[in-house]
Amino acid sequence: MVRVTNAVAANRWKKRLLKKAKGFVGDRKNHLRLTSDAVMSAMAFNYKHRKLRKRDFRRLWIVRLSVAAKLNGLSYSRLINGLNKAGCLINRKMLSEMAIRDPSSFSSVAVLAKGALA
Repeated sequence: MVRVTNAVAANRWKKRLLKKAKGFVGDRKNHLRLTSDAVMSAMAFNYKHRKLRKRDFRRLWIVRLSVAAKLNGLSYSRLINGLNKAGCLINRKMLSEMAIRDPSSFSSVAVLAKGALA
């Protein structure tokens, strides 16, 4: 009986694995056992951090808005509350960009929020 090897499939599997480990340092890039563990770990963190990135950016926007609101005589919570009462539908990302790139228009939005609170 002919001896059957899994050569083609095994080589393809190794090649795919090593390609995913491109840029890894040391033995993690060219020893299969270590590479396999490193790639599996990296893929898990990759998934997790795609979810966490959204959380991190929202925190950044809120910090920026808090500082910009303080410069306009409001707290962050009062700014957001005033904008909701005024029916303003600008999201935090756009408000944050506005606060950085165009402070004068942000101050007009802050005045709108103050007016809605009064």
